[in-house]
Amino acid sequence: QVQLVESGGGLVQAGGSLRLSCAASGSIFSFATMGWYRQAPGKRRELVALMTRAGTTRYADSATGRFTISRDTAKKTVSLQMNSLKSEDTAVYYCAAGNSYAKISDNDYWGQGTQVTVSS
Repeated sequence: QVQLVESGGGLVQAGGSLRLSCAASGSIFSFATMGWYRQAPGKRRELVALMTRAGTTRYADSATGRFTISRDTAKKTVSLQMNSLKSEDTAVYYCAAGNSYAKISDNDYWGQGTQVTVSS
């Protein structure tokens, strides 16, 4: 059974940084795509960033220039370095993984989420 476990969330002041990490277990194969999504209160879940096995990345406009995704395919981990955080980045952040190229669907694998709160 595949499990994704996130870590690294917390409370940070605006302008600060956080690094989220996610480790996958239960699969002997690496995933074609791993990434991060977030859901703020009262809003739909949205893509933050994803990365394919080959290293292709895709970022939300709001994340471009501030967030950096990285992954270790052999270790089945994915991380998100978040800099210059803003109050609007406050959300629950979810790690996700799937076997389609450059996309993740609701039916793929999802972590439980980690809370990121940015105080202004």
